[in-house]
Amino acid sequence: MATKVKDPAELTVEEKLKNLYQLQTMLSEIDKIKTLRGELPLEVQDLEDEIEGLTTRIEKIQNEIVELKREIADRRATIETANSSIAKYKEQMDNVRNNREYDSLNKEIEFQQLDVELNQKKIREAEEAIQRKTEELAQSQESVTERRTDLDIKKSELDEIISETKAEEEKLRERSKNLELQIEPRLLAAFKRIRRNSRNGLGIVYVQRDACGGCFNKIPPQRQLDIRMRKKIIVCEYCGRIMIDPELAGVEVNKPAEEKPKRRTSRAKKAADE
Repeated sequence: MATKVKDPAELTVEEKLKNLYQLQTMLSEIDKIKTLRGELPLEVQDLEDEIEGLTTRIEKIQNEIVELKREIADRRATIETANSSIAKYKEQMDNVRNNREYDSLNKEIEFQQLDVELNQKKIREAEEAIQRKTEELAQSQESVTERRTDLDIKKSELDEIISETKAEEEKLRERSKNLELQIEPRLLAAFKRIRRNSRNGLGIVYVQRDACGGCFNKIPPQRQLDIRMRKKIIVCEYCGRIMIDPELAGVEVNKPAEEKPKRRTSRAKKAADE
């Protein structure tokens, strides 16, 4: 017979705290896995973006070179046409009947010669531009090759880490999702908000050496007693993290270590009385 799942709102404060701490433990393990991956996912993304940018740049340069070569071909065709016209006008000059025709043909020849010189200049400029862009293209292609090599290495490292941790992470995520269903939505939302705002991702912590396990500020004895009573949800007045007593969290407290400060305080008081 299937076990009926208890309504999260009907859980006792003790049960709520216990579920929250179990969830925190699972999420902390997931955080450790993410830390193990480090900056690799971001580095891989950056390299992919850089390669995409370089590839776009290479295509643009290649198109520009094609356009420059087309321009050179068009200008050479124009020069050839101009030279043909010059030759034709020179032939006509041998048969001119008056000075007006001679001057007119001479002007046409000069115009065509200027056009030839202008196109030759533009061809030289285009050839120089092609040379520059060819060098730029080679550099960009070399950069792409280097970045792809780096990307392959980074991806290999990331894939290796993911393959080692994927099963564990999926299991933890599945368990955490199931556990979230057992936590009151309002309390779960508050817990997640605290986690987002905390540097170490801890939303619930236990009392350590009379202090908050998150920010390590001292907790007054009466507040510690309230935490141990487990009658209400108590947060740290300094960092806002939810507090749980070590026993409920399943943490063994080293009592002798806690007694040492008391003995030192006692000796200091005795010395002061003397």
